[in-house]
Order: sequence, then C-alpha cells, then structure tokens
Amino acid sequence: MVESVVTMEAPHAGVHQNQGPEGYIICGKDFTYNELYEATDGFRVDRLLGQGGFGQVYKGFLDSNNQEVAIKRLDLQGQQGNMEFLTEVVMLSNLHHPNLVELVGYCADHDQRILVYEYMPLGSLYSHIHDLPPGRQPLDWNTRIKILLGAAKGLEYLHSKVPPIINRDVKSANILLGEGYHPKLSDFGLAKQGPTGDNTHVSTRVMGTAGYCAPEYLMSGKLTVSTDIYSFGVVMLEVLTGRIARDENLPESGRNLARWVVNPVLRADIVNLVDPVLHGQCSTNRLYHTFLLAARCASELPTVRPTIAEVVSTLNIIISKPTRRRRLERGEPSTPTGTSSDGNQAQVQDQEEGSWGLQCKAKQC
Repeated sequence: MVESVVTMEAPHAGVHQNQGPEGYIICGKDFTYNELYEATDGFRVDRLLGQGGFGQVYKGFLDSNNQEVAIKRLDLQGQQGNMEFLTEVVMLSNLHHPNLVELVGYCADHDQRILVYEYMPLGSLYSHIHDLPPGRQPLDWNTRIKILLGAAKGLEYLHSKVPPIINRDVKSANILLGEGYHPKLSDFGLAKQGPTGDNTHVSTRVMGTAGYCAPEYLMSGKLTVSTDIYSFGVVMLEVLTGRIARDENLPESGRNLARWVVNPVLRADIVNLVDPVLHGQCSTNRLYHTFLLAARCASELPTVRPTIAEVVSTLNIIISKPTRRRRLERGEPSTPTGTSSDGNQAQVQDQEEGSWGLQCKAKQC
C-alpha cells in the first residue's frame, strides 16, 4: 500500500493509464528495461547526470517521440526503495502544475525500478549556487528570486490540496531548472498526505536531508505543512548566502545554515551575510525583507513560520520592482554586477530604496 493518497485529477489526453495501488490511476508510459537501456546507450557513464543514496540519474533520448528525458534508476538497497518508487509514480501521475516536474513514464521490469521524467536542461538550483563550473555566470538577484517564487508556487499547489500534500524533501538539489531558469520541484518519493479533520499532524518516521529538516519533526516525527516551510526557508538562505545547508567542515556553531543565519547577532549585519556575487544588485531594504522572510520560514518555532501562500505573496512584492543593474550575457565570466571587468572598484547605486554602497572587486575567472 502506498503511504500517500492524493486527490485524483483527470489524466492528460493521450497518456497511457494503468491501475495503480488501491485503484489509483497511474499515468505515463510503462517502459521496458530494454527501451531505457537503449535510450541511455546502456546507461553509459558519460550519460550520468548525478547520483545519490537513491541511485543514478541519466540523460536519455526516446527515439519513439524524439524526446530528451532524465532517467532515474533506483537502487532498491539505497535510501529509496519500492515504497518510495510507488509513491513517486502515484504522486506525479495525479499532480500537475507548471512548477512540478512531469513524469514521462516508469519501468518495473523484474527487479528494476526506473522513473522517466522530462529533461531539465539547466540542472539543479544546487549546482548553480554551490557547484558552478569555472567561467560560468552566477545567477543574478532577479533570477534567484524568480526561481524561489516559482518553487514556492509549486509548493503552494501541493499544500492547497485537500488534504495537503507534504513534500518532505524540499531542497535546492530537488529544484530543477528548465529553459529561462524556469523552476520545477522534483523527487516526490518521500511525499505524504497531510493531516485531515481535527488532526494537527501526521506521525511518521523521520526522513529527509540533513540541514533541511525542521527541528520539531526531527525530535518527534510529527509532520505538518510547516515542515516544508522550514525546508524552503533553508533553500532561501542558501540562495541568499551562497552557503550549503549543512557544512560538516565548519565548527559545530556554524555547520547548520539556518541556525547560523537566524542568530540575532549575525542578523544585525545582513549585508555581510549575502553571497558576494550579489553585491550591488539589490538595495539593503529589499535584501533585509528577503532575509526576514527566509528567517521566518526557517524559524525553530513552527508558529512563527508563514504559510506558503504568504511566502508567494511576499516574494511577488519583493520582485515587483525591477532592480537597476547591468545585465551580463549568458556565458560571460563570473563578474559581480556593477563592477568593471578589468578589476577596478565600482560603487553601485540603487535609486529606488537606497544603496548598499558596497565596493566590489571583480573576480577574474
């Protein structure tokens, strides 16, 4: 039996349908292993997009419809087993939104458990913040906020379901980017139906990623939509600071990003917390309000956290007025906005809400 039950929606026209567990409709093509073996040229190493405790993700090409796809081959001995496979297939068969990744199909031949998704050519938000190749331009302020807004809209859709759907694994690595940096939430293997009726929470085993799990969930296993809000707050802090959610190489006091940033002493000097590549791209006023929203989301007190609808509304306000800055062409070397490429210092003024008055030195890549 699948852990999570979702409200059924009409499947897309022309999509293959099967009866899933408990009678739920599963949408998408039922691939054979040989079809996916051929689509990845035998799961060649040079087709590998990424890997983790769940298994490996490969880039594939389906000759039948000339479509590029991402193919996730699950390791059933790893962190995602048969239950998570079934959950993800059912979830993505019945949840459809512009900010959720689309399921193309699946394979359950013998002992194989493989998921086939639409291909997201720009990779994950994590890779753009933490693992940018040399010479590539870092995401600018407006693009980062637009990505956060899109991801929040996807989460809002999940939380608006009756009962709500709790993702349980919101993190920057699970926010994938398509053309124009359009974000989509991915990886629904841990998703679970939220509380119903008079229930305030769902009791479950603790699962998720270190650094993103809400403290009350870690301690009690009590799951609510607020659990996702905390995780989203950590993602916001990653985007704003350029730091990973949990860094084991740092002293204990600074390992957990959320605890480190929301420390009142540190928060008093927000400008120095921001990712250096963003210097000069946003006013102090707007930066303060964005940090404040992130800090509320990542608060250790669930009652302080906003709803996802409030997050979407606030991000819309933050991004509503364009920031004056020089736009870099895609592919240019990473150079902080407002700084000349020859390394000279430049001071950037934001006339809208006041200036940071920051001096930035260009990085030569």
